[in-house]
Amino acid sequence: MTQARQHSIQVVAHRGASEDAPEHTLAAYTKAIEDGADALECDVRLTADGHLVCVHDRRVNRTSNGRGAVSALELADLSALDFGSWKDSEESPDWRDPELTSVLTLERLLELVSDAGRPVQLAIETKHPTRWAGQVEERLLHLLKRFGLDEPRPGDRDGTGSRSSVRVMSFSARSLQRISEAAPHLPTVYLMQFLSPRFRDGRLPAGARIGGPGIRIVRSHPGYVARLHRAGHRVHVWTVNEPEDVDLCVNMGVEAIITNRPKQVLTQLGRAA
Repeated sequence: MTQARQHSIQVVAHRGASEDAPEHTLAAYTKAIEDGADALECDVRLTADGHLVCVHDRRVNRTSNGRGAVSALELADLSALDFGSWKDSEESPDWRDPELTSVLTLERLLELVSDAGRPVQLAIETKHPTRWAGQVEERLLHLLKRFGLDEPRPGDRDGTGSRSSVRVMSFSARSLQRISEAAPHLPTVYLMQFLSPRFRDGRLPAGARIGGPGIRIVRSHPGYVARLHRAGHRVHVWTVNEPEDVDLCVNMGVEAIITNRPKQVLTQLGRAA
């Protein structure tokens, strides 16, 4: 792999530094920033009382000591739960600190990024299906506007072909279409777990500007990244944790690697903090 290619790839911390700290917690995102990640990836869901929170699953059962669907719970209910103790905390007592492991709102994550002291971008994934169809995107754009993140920022390095410091990702083409119609300047990433015959030639759904194949697609269809590039799209690959997969992505010229291990990937790319 060439040094120039290594250094041009954006390293995105998937749910924060989620191999080392509980996913989607302040602890995980703080560590990702300390490790030197270029961007932070988060999933957002809408609570029953209208707050966007960073939780991957539809229900909180796996990553907290509570039960129930995020969409049926209010923020106060979620704030009473522990989102850190499910992960082994023997080596990191900080994970027992409620301030670092309570439910993380997108608003708090935006504050963290704003105070990071260096440019850190956000890759925000809307989760679907949801009982709040359309409202997730509406609340997301409203919050980005509050933080002044709804407009391009000169000089940002983002791996998207845009100068926006935020991009929106989704497996839902409809979600990306809503974002594209309301905020056409925001980069949008169409995530793919399987390669649909409709898109094998490198096309993407209306409203999507960046291809987001899973690493299994990249391994199984080695020509797909080139087809996306020929169609004029950039490529962000998830979730890339193994050294051989990092090498594969570099050799294929992808623009961003989304990983649970940002520090290790940065070290492999010769960019250790």
